[in-house]
Amino acid sequence: MNAHTATVAAWSYGLAGFVYTVFWLYLFNSARNGLRSGFVLCAAGLSALWAWGGVLFGLWGTLLFLLSTHLLDLLRIGAWCGFLLVLLKTEPANDDRLPRRLHYLAGVTVTLVLMGLAVQLLAVFGGEAYSALSAHLALVDSLALSVLTLVLVEQLFRNVAADARWSIKPLCLGVSGVSFFDLYLYSDALLFSHLDADAYSIRGFVHALAAPLIAMSTIRSRDWKARIVLSKRAALQSATLIGVGVYLLLVAGAGYYVRYFGGEWGRALQLAVLFVAMLILGILTLSESIRAKLRVQIGKHFFSYRYDYREQWLRFTQTLSSLGVSSELGQQVVRGLADMVESPAGALWLKDEGAGYFTQAATWNLTASTATEELDSSLCKFLSESGWVINLEEYRSLPGRYDKLLLPAWLIEVPNAWLVIPVGTQTELIGFVVLATARTTMDVNWEVNDLLKTAGRQAGAFLGQMQATEALLEARKFDAFNRMSAFVVHDLKNIVTQLALMLKNAERHKDNPEFQQDMLMTVENAVERMRQLMMQLLEGATPINSPRGVELGEVIRRIQAAKAAQLRKVDIELLERVVARVHEDRIERVIGHIVQNALDATPETGRVWVRLLRQGPHARVEIGDTGHGMSAEFLRERFFKPFQTTKPAGMGIGAYESFQYVQELDGKVLVDSVVDKGTQISLLLPLFESTQYTDNSLTPSEAK
Repeated sequence: MNAHTATVAAWSYGLAGFVYTVFWLYLFNSARNGLRSGFVLCAAGLSALWAWGGVLFGLWGTLLFLLSTHLLDLLRIGAWCGFLLVLLKTEPANDDRLPRRLHYLAGVTVTLVLMGLAVQLLAVFGGEAYSALSAHLALVDSLALSVLTLVLVEQLFRNVAADARWSIKPLCLGVSGVSFFDLYLYSDALLFSHLDADAYSIRGFVHALAAPLIAMSTIRSRDWKARIVLSKRAALQSATLIGVGVYLLLVAGAGYYVRYFGGEWGRALQLAVLFVAMLILGILTLSESIRAKLRVQIGKHFFSYRYDYREQWLRFTQTLSSLGVSSELGQQVVRGLADMVESPAGALWLKDEGAGYFTQAATWNLTASTATEELDSSLCKFLSESGWVINLEEYRSLPGRYDKLLLPAWLIEVPNAWLVIPVGTQTELIGFVVLATARTTMDVNWEVNDLLKTAGRQAGAFLGQMQATEALLEARKFDAFNRMSAFVVHDLKNIVTQLALMLKNAERHKDNPEFQQDMLMTVENAVERMRQLMMQLLEGATPINSPRGVELGEVIRRIQAAKAAQLRKVDIELLERVVARVHEDRIERVIGHIVQNALDATPETGRVWVRLLRQGPHARVEIGDTGHGMSAEFLRERFFKPFQTTKPAGMGIGAYESFQYVQELDGKVLVDSVVDKGTQISLLLPLFESTQYTDNSLTPSEAK
């Protein structure tokens, strides 16, 4: 062979080697135990080895590679003949004389293979004297094996039962095509006493084209395999790569032709052809319509079911869970369902309980619509009761299949409306999805209907959960607002009580300058507290300012002064100067509330005190009284819960608010109470760490 023919042979046999290697790996992963699986696995493996041997011979052309290739070719043909014999033996036959005929065919096969091996030995050890004879005998033996293979294919196709021929037709076509080519190759060589180098160089292409046909029979025949292990995505990608490869080969051939037969314009025309071809290739590979058609054809002809359900479910679930906003989730529902049937657009209608109809909630590549559908309409009743997917094309041609269903006018006017898919649970219709016509022609059979119905139920569960979550969040917002309102009302009650007591005392002490001064301070404090309450209502329950360093001694003194204006005495004991990390207004409200509760629980002859000191990393504020106290049961079960109180006119909010705020600060509330003896509540608040407060002690005159 010349250099050009050798290069073509290397590429030709390389393609065959690649195809048969992939085929062998597929068989190795999926083959069952048995003669059929064993022979087809062996035949595919020998075919791959023979093809790679042809590559080596095409590249280097040595005698060793030539003899190795001929030996592997002989074993390959023998393995395929053995596989055909096994099929003849195990397939249901139409001819009772076939078993006896098989013995003769098997004997002839073994004889021809052994003769071929003998000819190979003669070529190796016979030397130059027998080289011509061995070459002639090798051609005769190869020709006889080709004829025998055709006979076996004919016997297989003729004797197999008619209902089983569907699975073996591709095998018979592939093997007979290769055998006819070999028959031509070897008969031509015997006639002209030399092998046609051009025909030999493309022999690999012929075998590469036959391999997919044999693989198709393997897929159709369950006895040859355990399961389909090639995913549809891999099949699509492989088919795309093969198609691109064939396309590039054709482009290369066209460019070669234009270059050498285009004259002085050859080079320019070649570049133009290559550019146009690459542009067309880019358009084809990026076209969703082409990919959709390819997916449908692969699923229809190479797989038992149209869908890879594991892949579909993982992709659909990932699509639904990728976004968390309800409007975006609706769009993802439409997109997930559309991708299953190659639809380019769609829209989702959801139930509006308050309005009493379905409204459009999301669209994907479809014009938004204001159309609504009543809950008791014919469409909604049909979807809710039957759970069927409505094929609008089928409805127009066979309306009787849909049990007196009347479609609304707005649905008929939707551009390219194709499928209506119910979305909901088994007991409730949450909504429905309208999909546009698919990118490619698709048969909406039972498999498509079942997949879309099940996916619609899963989407309904997702949407129902999202709606329930939004309702819960809204309820929590109202709950937080109501809780904050209760706190505000409680504080207003305390302010009103304080002002009412001040007015009551004013009748007796209005001419006292000190009382007038205390009254002004009390009113000013009440106004400030009411302003803070208004800000809290406007801004929300959480304060907008962060905690800061507050000297608790000053807070306690203000509380003492406010109670003094009400003619109630509170003893304070400030042992240290303590700065805590708190909100000044809120901690004053908390301590003031606890002090007020202590005053309410203590008779005028009793005593109420506040004590401030450090305790490790905390500021400790102790509020004690000699009042009626609380039982252990009340402290355990009711004290820190809202709307629980021992006071006849109380709301039971103050203690709960105090406890919640101290917890927000990472502090603690300790309660020690004995019935008829009194109560002591200790607040442990985090210290404010700052180097500006270095003097922690107070002079004796500051302690009161």
